[in-house]
Amino acid sequence: MKLATAILVLLTSALATAQDTPPVQPLPAKKPATDAKVWGALIFATNDAKEAAAMEKVQSPAEFADIPQRLGKVFPYERFEVIGQHLQDVFREYESWVVPTKDLFLKVDSKGPAEGGGMNLHLQFWRDQQVVVKTDTVLKPGSPLFIAGPKWRGGQLLFVLVLQQGK
Repeated sequence: MKLATAILVLLTSALATAQDTPPVQPLPAKKPATDAKVWGALIFATNDAKEAAAMEKVQSPAEFADIPQRLGKVFPYERFEVIGQHLQDVFREYESWVVPTKDLFLKVDSKGPAEGGGMNLHLQFWRDQQVVVKTDTVLKPGSPLFIAGPKWRGGQLLFVLVLQQGK
């Protein structure tokens, strides 16, 4: 009888242990593969000094300091103020989002390296929950992409996308 009780206790103990959830081992943190980094900015373009002065300005990185001069060659405005910006990895297998403001943002899908350098990208420009523009482009270092946005406050909103040097 003592042997039967001992076996029953051992079996009960073994079953209880077997039913316990094994300890969870965390998966090693693996950073998704990236193809590049892009800097995106929402720019307010205007000829009105009062409108430009009223804007809450964001300083653009030094490596993109010539963006206002480049914009001036393309758009008929004298003042260009960065009102939002975002530096983003472009993931190889996942979508990336460049979100300089809560209302206007850009979805970026990598299509791999471009022949002759740069990146093949599929872009979707979003305003709130609506896609405004879809396009495929090749973005090369030193050659920013400018997207003309809506007229706003006596000027116009512009979206700038730049492939970061050395990536």
